Amino acid sequence: MAKSQPAWLQERTRGRFWLISALRDFVDGVAKSSPARLALIVFALVILLFTGLLALPISSAAGVVTPLHDALFTAVSAVCVTGLTVVSTALHWSFFGQLVILIGMQVGGLGILTMASLMALAVSRRLGVRGRLIADQSMGGSTGGTGRLGEVGTLLRIVITTSLVIEAVLALVLAPRFIILGEPIPLAIWHAVFYAVSSFNNAGFTPHSDGLVPYETDLWILIPIMVGVFVGSLGFPVLMVLLRSGLGYKKWNLHTKLTIEVSLILLVAGAVGWAALEWSNDATIGDLSFSDKIIHSVFASIMPRSGGFSLVDMNAIEPATRLMTDALMFAGGGSASTAGGIKVTTLAIMFLAIAAEARGDRDVKIHRRKVPEGTMRVAISVIMLGATLVLVGCGLLLPISGQSLDRVLFEVLSAFGTCGLSVGLSAELPPEGKYVLSVLMFAGRVGTITLASALALRQRRQLFHYPDERPIIG
Repeated sequence: MAKSQPAWLQERTRGRFWLISALRDFVDGVAKSSPARLALIVFALVILLFTGLLALPISSAAGVVTPLHDALFTAVSAVCVTGLTVVSTALHWSFFGQLVILIGMQVGGLGILTMASLMALAVSRRLGVRGRLIADQSMGGSTGGTGRLGEVGTLLRIVITTSLVIEAVLALVLAPRFIILGEPIPLAIWHAVFYAVSSFNNAGFTPHSDGLVPYETDLWILIPIMVGVFVGSLGFPVLMVLLRSGLGYKKWNLHTKLTIEVSLILLVAGAVGWAALEWSNDATIGDLSFSDKIIHSVFASIMPRSGGFSLVDMNAIEPATRLMTDALMFAGGGSASTAGGIKVTTLAIMFLAIAAEARGDRDVKIHRRKVPEGTMRVAISVIMLGATLVLVGCGLLLPISGQSLDRVLFEVLSAFGTCGLSVGLSAELPPEGKYVLSVLMFAGRVGTITLASALALRQRRQLFHYPDERPIIG
């Protein structure tokens, strides 16, 4: 006969089970009432975890404790896949510290709603109908809406598998080049994996002290990184459609068509604009060959979309080029992607609405589809909240930094758009300035609409409508 446990041990066991049960019920309740709020909580907890890891002496190359503001900034930048740095990734951090950054980029790149759904699945073993709908919406409706809600868990596994496969392919392409360039095989593999994860997740971290500058004409390295950034910026909903329908344009849904079309338009326009503005600038590409100028221009057009890698000093570019880069960083990439910004579909909807208003059309139409009014309201909200965050960020950083508006605006837009391009201001800021940029990176990655809905105390259902009255506009 088994010996019974002491009373104190039984009491401790019951207390432990009660705590786990209470935590499960809390998470389940938050997941059902507001998946966005759960995502916000999870993301914040993950950032705190990585901050603690990076602050450890083992994480720094010198074996000392990293100051809290630097550890927090780096953790936010990694988990929010931004790429802004206040210390050299290659020189300040040990291999363990760089590994923590790599894991942070991977976790952040999976997407905030994906993380929240996975946590809800792991802790509560189920998602409510509303949680499944939110997860389905974050994937662009790829599960087929309410008709196939049971496939959300499978979809999330597909997202993770797809990410790992793409990153593995990028690493396999990059590793041989680093070996040929003379790096030891283990180091070459590490650098290839780091760049693969950093590029696909649009993070912009580099394990080399000089970044990609030594490889500014090496297409074997630049092309995979550009492809990784561009594919990552399209978003998982688009990748799902492409995997299912291939290049069959007629089979694509409206979201996929708009994302790819606007992304290509911004890529071409950005490359042409960057080349035209920087062609004779000896501080950037003025003394390069014709082909290298084209490579730099295409690279510089892709990276502001949230990639964050750079081949030139951002302080050396022309003022007009910096303004154009500001606009590209604010636009960002595709929805539910590893990119930041207000997203290209938001930009497309607003231009379509302006065009419809100019023509006098009552409906906003594209590709034989009508855009719902609710979608336009969301687009307006995203743009206005994004612009407000940028305005407030600039207002706070201008007196803190004492720098000019163009430098501050560039760094703020890079943080909000989770881009990672920098004029060096992040490293120059005092701790309070780094905290401001950390908040901007967090808000930019979480997303303005997700942040707003997560902070909302309750959702109201209106049972009546007031009479219409049109105010004078313009």
